Amino acid sequence: MSPAAVSPDPDRPAPSARPAAPGRPPGPPDADADPAEPGAAAEPEDGDPGVTAEEAGGEGGEGAGEEGAGRSLLAASGAQGLGPAFGPLHFQLVLLRRMADHQGELVAEALRALRVSRADLREANRRWQAMVRSPRQQGAVRRYRSVLGPPEAVGRRRIGDLTCEALSWPVPLWPTLRFEVLAGPGGAVWNEWLVRAPGAAGPTLRTAADLAPWSCTVDEVARAFAPARPLEGTAPTRWRLAFTAPAGPAEPGGDGDPAPESYVAEFTWGLLQRVTKAG
Repeated sequence: MSPAAVSPDPDRPAPSARPAAPGRPPGPPDADADPAEPGAAAEPEDGDPGVTAEEAGGEGGEGAGEEGAGRSLLAASGAQGLGPAFGPLHFQLVLLRRMADHQGELVAEALRALRVSRADLREANRRWQAMVRSPRQQGAVRRYRSVLGPPEAVGRRRIGDLTCEALSWPVPLWPTLRFEVLAGPGGAVWNEWLVRAPGAAGPTLRTAADLAPWSCTVDEVARAFAPARPLEGTAPTRWRLAFTAPAGPAEPGGDGDPAPESYVAEFTWGLLQRVTKAG
């Protein structure tokens, strides 16, 4: 999808770099597969390079007692609520797969909460990529509907001179968030990311110290530290924002607020993963 700034609704700033800008044709839909990052090996469709016994959930690895010799729960019909049909739980593993590159500990906690293994995570991602690349696939919006069921909300949204359809689904791992898909004329998907649920309170963001991983979304950071500048992401499911902010609250007895510093925030599927100092 072509880089351009967009906001989930007309009242929000334009923090992202996913959908096409007004007057420019949208980029190719279904660009879900992440390209290899500089210096990294490309990920094969059927799994990750360099899989360890621990990641596979085999003997001595995580989940060995639950699965036995690395047997994936996804292959066990009905086990732990995971069956052969690809559904909302599997899709959450797809979201976690890319987040694991930056937040391995948080992903491990999420997998324990879901009672699944890293083998399940890789298998879900493999099946998702197979669906995306299938010559029989009939468009991203239909795929999301088939996997996630009927959307919780459907609406129309104006972006520049164009009107798109906004569809959103709940994500049990993050109860105050929704997975939102913005589809343009003809069904081409412009954006697919996590946003704050309507009526849910987001975090208070005043300093860089408030930016905890998984605590906020792209548009929330862009609004809190405007004017934030979108940067090129490292993959279709990733965003980056450059901004300035105080490092933390003023010290008691100090000389006013601390001077702002430059930062870069990185997001996967629209959710904050990490913040680093720029330069």
